Amino acid sequence: MTNTVALYVHWPYCSRICPYCDFNVTRDRGQTARQTALFEAILTDLKTHADILGPRRLVSIFFGGGTPSLMKTEWVAEIVATARALFPPDGDIEVSLEANPTDAEIARYEAFRGAGVNRLSLGVQSLNDQALKFLGRNHSAREALIGLETARAVFGRVSIDLIYALPDQTLSDWADELTLAAQLGIEHISPYQLSLEPGTAFGRAARRGTLKILPPDMGEAFYNKTQSVLEALGFEAYEVSNHAKGQAAQSAHNRAIWEGVDYIGIGPGAHGRLTLPTDGENGQPRPNKDAAHGRVTIDGVRHATVALSDLLTYTAQVQMTGTGVAREALTAEDADEEALMLGLRLRDGVDLERFKTLDIRARAMRLITDRFLNIENNRLSATPKGRVVLDRLIYELLS
Repeated sequence: MTNTVALYVHWPYCSRICPYCDFNVTRDRGQTARQTALFEAILTDLKTHADILGPRRLVSIFFGGGTPSLMKTEWVAEIVATARALFPPDGDIEVSLEANPTDAEIARYEAFRGAGVNRLSLGVQSLNDQALKFLGRNHSAREALIGLETARAVFGRVSIDLIYALPDQTLSDWADELTLAAQLGIEHISPYQLSLEPGTAFGRAARRGTLKILPPDMGEAFYNKTQSVLEALGFEAYEVSNHAKGQAAQSAHNRAIWEGVDYIGIGPGAHGRLTLPTDGENGQPRPNKDAAHGRVTIDGVRHATVALSDLLTYTAQVQMTGTGVAREALTAEDADEEALMLGLRLRDGVDLERFKTLDIRARAMRLITDRFLNIENNRLSATPKGRVVLDRLIYELLS
């Protein structure tokens, strides 16, 4: 799949910083000059990646953050057009953008569609006003419903995010909320358990003992309730935290990442994975000299990439060198381990023939016997019982 590439663009600005968020974000204080410079840096970085990669076929674009719906719509349009010109796709592709159901963002949905966006990922997080206040969101449940209704009228595909296992939330409350969400005409729901990351406001409050948290066993109960309710409503859990009504409603971009497709990550703090042509003498990535002749030279070396996280440093580095992204070659074993970890998140699992460097069959058989894993036609997948403890299963397989 090295003749294809997906694109992730990270826009770090947010109107406010949510207390549970540990992404690379910064407060939007109207710094027009800085934002313009960042947009220009993202375009330059994209062009530099095209010089290195050579001809590729674009399969998807995802604008994440942060809050990319705060970007100027003409910037989104230019990034989409540039990506399509640099990596011509075969026809239409999925172009996703994350947004919130606030009045200011709802008013721009039509313009984003005109910019090329055809799938909106809406950060609803909850349909309960008390929960939204606790989560630090700047929209109400009513605004969430209005935003969702508008999004459905504008975009071909709409997904919503929801957070569960909140303090004082009951399983019955969560089941009712999922049922309501499923009845709103959407085809994709991404439910995430509240996590208390160390660097967040919630993480600090938990350490101080000022934030009430649910006992660990309740997390499993909430996860199982999520699966049973959404499955009964026609949503397939095609990935650990993503449910869709049919294959067409699945996130093409995220699925590409889980399946190991190369993807460019640009913007402050963005990660990527790229199979790069390398110099045989020193193993360093080099521009693809065959690109001008319409050929792609691929030697199978997969690289992890990460952009500088500080916004100003990233922008300055791109201005000086053409890119703000550092690269590190992965060993074949590291690449296989990562592919296994990502692939087992999918319901249909992974093809065992793909993992030439990993000796996991004996450990896998023990987990199959214990009904945590399943094997069929040489594809290894997690059972419903195993998906609850997937991180532990992967640890067991790779130990």
